Amino acid sequence: MGEESLKKRKGEDKGREDRQSIQNHEPQTMNLQKQANFFFSPFDPCVGLISGICMIVGTIIGSGIFVSPKSVLANVEAVGPCLIIWAACGVLATLGALCFAELGTMITKSGGEYPYLMEAFGPIPAFLFSWTSLLVTKPSSFAIICLSFAEYASAPFYPGCDPPQVVIKCLAAAAIVVITIVNSLSVKLGSYLQNFLTAAKMIIVTIIIVSGIVLLAKGNTENFKDSFKDSKISVSSISLAFYNGLWAYDGWNQLNYITEELKNPYRNLPLSIIIGIPLVTVCYILINISYFTVMTSTELLQSQAVAVTFGDRVLYPASWIVPLFVVFSTLGSANGTCFTAGRLVYVAGREGHMLKVLSYISVKRLTPAPAIIFYGAITIIYIIPGDIGTLINYFSFAVWIFYGLTVLALIVMRFTRKEARRPIRIPIIIPVIVTLVSVLLVLAPIISAPELAYLYCTLFILSGLIVYVLFVHLKFNWPQKISKPITMHLQMLLEVVPEEEVTQ
Repeated sequence: MGEESLKKRKGEDKGREDRQSIQNHEPQTMNLQKQANFFFSPFDPCVGLISGICMIVGTIIGSGIFVSPKSVLANVEAVGPCLIIWAACGVLATLGALCFAELGTMITKSGGEYPYLMEAFGPIPAFLFSWTSLLVTKPSSFAIICLSFAEYASAPFYPGCDPPQVVIKCLAAAAIVVITIVNSLSVKLGSYLQNFLTAAKMIIVTIIIVSGIVLLAKGNTENFKDSFKDSKISVSSISLAFYNGLWAYDGWNQLNYITEELKNPYRNLPLSIIIGIPLVTVCYILINISYFTVMTSTELLQSQAVAVTFGDRVLYPASWIVPLFVVFSTLGSANGTCFTAGRLVYVAGREGHMLKVLSYISVKRLTPAPAIIFYGAITIIYIIPGDIGTLINYFSFAVWIFYGLTVLALIVMRFTRKEARRPIRIPIIIPVIVTLVSVLLVLAPIISAPELAYLYCTLFILSGLIVYVLFVHLKFNWPQKISKPITMHLQMLLEVVPEEEVTQ
């Protein structure tokens, strides 16, 4: 007992020394880090198969299915091509996810495309991806979802007119803040919230699908007659329709951002993909069929909120259920996006491609809190000037450049890393198809309907080369002198430590 008491007193003295070292502004907080090493690894693998499926389904089914149907239909102008586009988008998302499943089980690192590009092509493409993702694609995706949430949440309070933009943007900002705080506090809390919101959104999806099936059984099939009549088919229209359809499917690669937090990733990553994405595809097709059972093409295009119009016509007087559960749906998608995208910021910081403090981990919460907070702050900036349509096109163009490049990395590593262990090995034709489709999606809008937005996006991506040369390759000293005291104070404020010290 005397020896145990002595050890206990030594431990208490050690704790006091650690707290005193923080108060004395020691930059590295080494004592705190050493103490942390005894009880946690960088991430706690707490995401199982059910949570993985919920993460995929919950992240994909969000604002897209309630926003994109109008945009897809507007580009092809007929019911038949519209449904084909939705099915084709699901097939493409499944093929892409299978490619990512092989990559994710071969390179079991969090950060999505980032570590795969690093392994295949080196640091420059990986840096350009993180540069574009952190400042364009991920924040714009998060902003689109939260703006959609705000529109549906505020619509019941402004019947007969559009809600004021200031209300929409304030609500979106509030949602961003709440979701950022939740995911900074706990991995498990974010995962549990995702499971709850996924269950809630599946309720509204089920209600819409069952209602549509009942209406079809009653003979409401008039809107499906001559479903290809007056369709507008061109390379440009199909590409833009795919952009909007694929936006609704975005999230098919989200589990690759948290590979290190998956239980048994060799089994659960591919299973989550194989179960989750086909489930979403079936749901999307059936939801669109349900919409067309009560609305003509013209009526759907004129609707301010497609799901709300459907609810008003089918579920009245219980139509309030639809906007309520759409709010849950968009919140679930936003939570899943934040949960996974924060890991990309973390991995980029770990590799030295972003501020080092972004790779630090909360001692108490076991989360990459600085990365998540940074991501939320950038997203709030995007909601100030942004509108949903512009953000979707801007997002889709940029993201499919790197989707294609990442799948190309899979093809390249089949030859450059033949010895690598591949628990999943897909036929080579699948990544070839996905790469070719990615090239078409990127080039078709530029060739057939060029816009300055695509040029600005390309220039922004390439501007990352300048940042890389100055701050990563040459490693100028003055940014480090500025960031060092900032890092020190953020460490003390957030109680975070470097990952490499934690894992020793």
